[in-house]
Amino acid sequence: MLRCLNLNISNTKQYFIDLFILALPLFLGNLGHTLIGATDVFVTARYNIDSLAAISIANSVIFTIFIFGIGIAAAISIILSNLRGAKKRIKKYLPSTLIFSLFLSIIFTVICYSTKYLIPYMNFEEKLVPYIEEYIAIVSFSMFGIFFFEGIKQFLQAYEIVTIPNAILIITVFVNLISDIVCVFGFGIIPEMGSRGAAIATLLSRTFMGLMIFLYVYKFLNKKYEIDFLYMKNVIKIGIPIGIALTLEFLAFNIITILIARESGILASVHSILITISSTTYMVPMAISTALSVKVSYYFGAKMPKEIKNYSICAFIAGLGFMSLMGMILALFPKQIIGIFTNNDEIMEIAMPIISVAAAYQIFDGMQCINGGILRGFKMTKTISICTLASYWFIGAPVAIIFVHYLKYSLKGYWIALAVSLCILGIIEAYISKKRYKILKTKNI
Repeated sequence: MLRCLNLNISNTKQYFIDLFILALPLFLGNLGHTLIGATDVFVTARYNIDSLAAISIANSVIFTIFIFGIGIAAAISIILSNLRGAKKRIKKYLPSTLIFSLFLSIIFTVICYSTKYLIPYMNFEEKLVPYIEEYIAIVSFSMFGIFFFEGIKQFLQAYEIVTIPNAILIITVFVNLISDIVCVFGFGIIPEMGSRGAAIATLLSRTFMGLMIFLYVYKFLNKKYEIDFLYMKNVIKIGIPIGIALTLEFLAFNIITILIARESGILASVHSILITISSTTYMVPMAISTALSVKVSYYFGAKMPKEIKNYSICAFIAGLGFMSLMGMILALFPKQIIGIFTNNDEIMEIAMPIISVAAAYQIFDGMQCINGGILRGFKMTKTISICTLASYWFIGAPVAIIFVHYLKYSLKGYWIALAVSLCILGIIEAYISKKRYKILKTKNI
């Protein structure tokens, strides 16, 4: 197979090793991010279904907003990796990165907090509205921890320093789990707080990880430094399309949560559990994709197209292979996997018919993820945004209308639409990345 792909077999092992070394800590960090959310689902599902539904809805609103800022921050590693590949010094950009992270924190804290005033007008179950408002109000202030962590993490990622920030994330998972249990159920002098406790735990854990990574890089700050506004402008220029692409993708998932929640809180709970499962498996191809973006961006700056191709092929084999395996496991052991979160019979009954679709979804998600990593490395962030818009909204939305409203598939119809969208997105991005590589090879960059 590798011969057919024109990959030098003698060097194949080294490409896989290089990607693995860079991707492993990224995976642990990504898994940490997901597990922070998963622990909220895990703990509140055992508290009561109303708390789980309220948190699922609140997070759908919050994630749709702040993911745009996370996309902007992702441009930091792309820009700095490219400069590093061109043999330019990038340490001087650390102060500017910190200021930029603070700027994002303030903006998204204000926006997230403001959304709580819209909740009463969104036709959710009346009993859930106060809990949703309260959760949003508290968790909005966790934006400072999130954006400081992400900004610094992206800066370090350009140096391929990924162990420390992602170790912090893993530690944060345990901080969040303990905080969740204590604040949700109560312990000693700390009262039982339910969904409010989950919000406080999230705020504490995100603030912890932002503070820890800031303390790590503080020693690298020079007393005399300048703020580079041109650098910030370039981050915004490249990052906004990434933010748009991520927002369009998350918006699709979160609009489903909101629409389903208006039909029934139990459906929102099922959707939240399925998303948590999919997000967890997604962490592997996402880590590979992020590592690939760094490699592609570096060798793009170094003018070495052959290396770009070799790393891309290895990443595609690893990412798609893993997600195919995960899809198979999900299809074979659905009850056992759902049972990790809850043994509620109603949730089981709703989730079982959707599992087969979610299994196929895994494969398509892996494909689009790796291809997206190649395009980000090429700085083709606007292209990613356009492809995402076309796949989710011009193709996925009509498919959802057909299966949900006309065929009455309810939540399963939405998941069919998501799977179709990801399949189309992966195919389009594969075609564009291949075409881009041919152009670069012809011009020798």
